Amino acid sequence: MKNLIIVESPAKARTIGNFLGKNYKVVASKGHIRDLPKTQFGITIEENRFTPKYVIAKENRETVKELKKLAKEAETIYIATDEDREGEAIGYHVAKAIGKEPTELPRIVFHEITKSAIKKALENPRSVDMDSVDAQQTRRLLDRIVGYKLSPLLASKIQRGLSAGRVQSAALKIVVDREREIQAFKPVTYYTIEALFNQEISSALYSYKNKKIGKLDINTQELADEIVNSSKADIFRVDTIETVKKSAKTPPPFMTSTLQQAASTQLGFAPKRTMQIAQKLYEGVKTNSGISGVITYMRTDSLNLAKEAVESAREFIAKSFGEKYLPSKPKVYTTKSKGAQEAHEAIRPTNIEFTPEIAKDYLESSELRLYTLIYNRFLACQMADAKYELQNIFFKGSDAVFKAQGKKMLFDGFYKVTGYNDKDTILPPLKEGQEVKLDEIKATKNQTEPPARYSEASLIKELEKRGIGRPSTYAPTISILQARNYITIEKKRIHPTKIAFTVTELLEKHFDEIVDANFTSNMEETLDKIAEGKEDWQKVLRDFYEPFMAKIEKGKKEIKSLKTVTPIGEKCPECEDGELVIRKGRYGEFISCSNFPKCKYSRNMEGKEDDKGAQAETTDEVCDKCGSPMVIKQSRRGKFLACSAYPKCKNAKPLTPPKEAEAPCPECGGKLLERSGRRGKFFGCENYPKCKFLTNTTPLKEKCPECGYMLGRKELKTKTVTQCLKCDYKVEEKR
Repeated sequence: MKNLIIVESPAKARTIGNFLGKNYKVVASKGHIRDLPKTQFGITIEENRFTPKYVIAKENRETVKELKKLAKEAETIYIATDEDREGEAIGYHVAKAIGKEPTELPRIVFHEITKSAIKKALENPRSVDMDSVDAQQTRRLLDRIVGYKLSPLLASKIQRGLSAGRVQSAALKIVVDREREIQAFKPVTYYTIEALFNQEISSALYSYKNKKIGKLDINTQELADEIVNSSKADIFRVDTIETVKKSAKTPPPFMTSTLQQAASTQLGFAPKRTMQIAQKLYEGVKTNSGISGVITYMRTDSLNLAKEAVESAREFIAKSFGEKYLPSKPKVYTTKSKGAQEAHEAIRPTNIEFTPEIAKDYLESSELRLYTLIYNRFLACQMADAKYELQNIFFKGSDAVFKAQGKKMLFDGFYKVTGYNDKDTILPPLKEGQEVKLDEIKATKNQTEPPARYSEASLIKELEKRGIGRPSTYAPTISILQARNYITIEKKRIHPTKIAFTVTELLEKHFDEIVDANFTSNMEETLDKIAEGKEDWQKVLRDFYEPFMAKIEKGKKEIKSLKTVTPIGEKCPECEDGELVIRKGRYGEFISCSNFPKCKYSRNMEGKEDDKGAQAETTDEVCDKCGSPMVIKQSRRGKFLACSAYPKCKNAKPLTPPKEAEAPCPECGGKLLERSGRRGKFFGCENYPKCKFLTNTTPLKEKCPECGYMLGRKELKTKTVTQCLKCDYKVEEKR
């Protein structure tokens, strides 16, 4: 082996490996292989200098061992992680983990995973950008300082399981502030007045007694009745007819935030799901020309487009739709986002000839829908503007003037690919001064509505607008707010929980900078300056740490505890000294010893959630380990059986027997049982952890014709895939 290329993900490694010959071996680090320790602060502070203590997690040790072995055999080692600050940091840690100096290894970057892009990158290597690494280290250390020092304070003053973060707390305050607006909102009554002329022309009141009418100007029933009654007795004529031609500008290509917003509103995808699907499309999927990445890098805040990509789009537009859909010059877009990485590209298809019509035979349903959205948006951004005509007709009486509006599409332009849902509203031909008949007039009582709660899409838009976070943080921020039970999402709207108000109020009072959008936004700009080599990362950490820690120490002494405990009149059965009390936990109320943390006895409340989020229901079943009654509890993944003697006995099992596969485990002969995990359903061996066989396909009795191992079947929307669980044998059948 002459050359070793190290990327982050196995999928990315497979795709790149398909493009290169035998002189290259492409392997994956599987993400971050070094990080701050999970159970320690992990930062040494000496003489005003911050030194991170990076460790290799247990689950990454085998990967590092393999990388070291391959590195020793390689003539050249290329770092090929993503071209953003996080990717730069991953590359730095990979080099350090295998015992190499990061700046001495060639670093290759690319915005798309295609054969031409990889070869071009190999011809133009650079070194690891240490300024970007320092910017990412600063972000990581800042987040560790806030999380490790502030979260325990929240837990001690409010309740266990709470956390705070530089980005998450600022985002939470935005959600809480909106809820406060809704709670403080007082509706205002107003009236709208509409009229129908000549049995076909709908219009709305424009002015009354020479005063233009605003939305809330008609605010009493008396005034509404006056206008309606006077108009009924009046004669109306066409006063003026206005005709204006306008253009609908083409939309810009997608960047991370706008893709997440569009996928949410048009496809119903949560931001996290959007990014998971986009990751697959970027790293490589099956196409009509082999495995390849079909979109450019999906974590970007740039609207730049490669010249070659724009030229290919223009050729495709002229060929597919005609010259009238092609503007005279290519369209150029710039982003308004603070600190956008303009060296990056917008999200676009890597091959304009891989159309959605072709892609439908290769991509899964959700992949196709997202790819089509990206493809059409890119094509549309280089097409001609749409043209339409607006017509306004004003009907004038003695006191009231009504306005009718019409709209007619003259040229669909970019709507040819994005679609256009509005129907033309054609007004009949009339002449100025012509008398018209008032057939109907009515006043409708309305009330103003409170501001709408944020959806995931609109919250991302607000975060982007305020400069909070970066493309890679939008979806994880919403996910962590959900995981911490700070928000719930109901009917696609974000609702803050009761504890969210308590936490936000405490932070506003004692740690205002943590929830201040301007502070968080300014910090992002500071991180950008570090990445540009214009700011010292150690000074940034010092300037934040010292005043922040002073507030922490002050808070420990001055912030009053918001914890409340209610005695239940029972002695603790474990220490026999403390009294049992009702406490509030992250998932509701539970019973524990008043001597906590010296005594850690706790139990759930009958009919109420315990501190693990499970709800107890009695059963006739007995624990096969200790003989105590088994109870039904509720977790995020559904109901399950658990021992009532928990935590002394931690026996638990499914409420209903798991589905058993027809075929036995190919490794040990045990039963294969259907289970559920974070990534969905899978089949695993009953003898786990002794036997660790698992598969996300349905195990089959048939053996692989090539190697004799077990076959598995996966049912997709458009095809059925039968594949060997050991070798490369695969058969696909269209459904």
